[in-house]
Amino acid sequence: MTTTTDHPTTAAAAVSSPPPTRERRIKAALKHTGLLVFVAFMVYPLVWMVVSAFKPADQILTEPGIVPTELTLDNFKDGWHALNRPFSVFFANSLLVTLGSIVGNLFSCSLTAYALARLQFRMRKVYFAITLASVMLPFHVLVIPQYIFFSQFGLVNTYWPLLIPKFLATDAFFVFLMVQFIRTLPRELDRAAWIDGAGPFLTFWYVILPLMRPALVTTTIFTFIWTWNDFFVPLIYLTRTQAFTVPVALNSMVDSETQSGVGMLFAMSLLSLLPILVFFAFAQKYLIRGIATTGLK
Repeated sequence: MTTTTDHPTTAAAAVSSPPPTRERRIKAALKHTGLLVFVAFMVYPLVWMVVSAFKPADQILTEPGIVPTELTLDNFKDGWHALNRPFSVFFANSLLVTLGSIVGNLFSCSLTAYALARLQFRMRKVYFAITLASVMLPFHVLVIPQYIFFSQFGLVNTYWPLLIPKFLATDAFFVFLMVQFIRTLPRELDRAAWIDGAGPFLTFWYVILPLMRPALVTTTIFTFIWTWNDFFVPLIYLTRTQAFTVPVALNSMVDSETQSGVGMLFAMSLLSLLPILVFFAFAQKYLIRGIATTGLK
């Protein structure tokens, strides 16, 4: 007695699928060629910056090609001490602001989202509508009132104007993201906790918060990337060189009239990308999982 090992579905698919015709092969070749051209167009600025970081400073603008005729590490050596202090100081400042922003957003946005999604109180829908409306409000509208507020309290030129808003749930996008996630959790969990005698805060801390991991991870990743790359807000509030974050320090390296310091700018910009690339490499799977779980598409 003989037996066959071919799967019926696979065999049927092999029979039913027609062989690729010449027209299909031409279309596939054109599609892949177009994609390669698009990728090259998108990656070219990054490649040019990397190559320029290793070029002599006087050749960056005079020889703009991506094939260098001479390589040097002088841009990194000069850029590390360009502002009369090691560039590690600015990395430490950015790390401090970024970690503080992450803690603030996770704490305040999760509590606010739990209140808007689960608790019953007057004008809850109005508060949620105001939160959604603030997502669409341009940040630049709030700059002057916020600056006047922090200036009156003597907090300009400190990190408090960068951190305090994070602990007040001002990033409404993350509040909305967490609200949407909490609404997907069954309310029976809350009722079971209440029967066991837990109040709203204990229910949030022991029941809801552990289940919010995908939304919390997504918030952490976006907060890290956006805060690390933020240039506008630190530029407004920080004037002491010692307190500069990385983007503000990079801006201070280039003379706007003579364009001197471009080589150091590219070298330090390349170094400033490394934390983002390393963080994204480790957090990529959590980011995709969080986006898929929270429905953020």
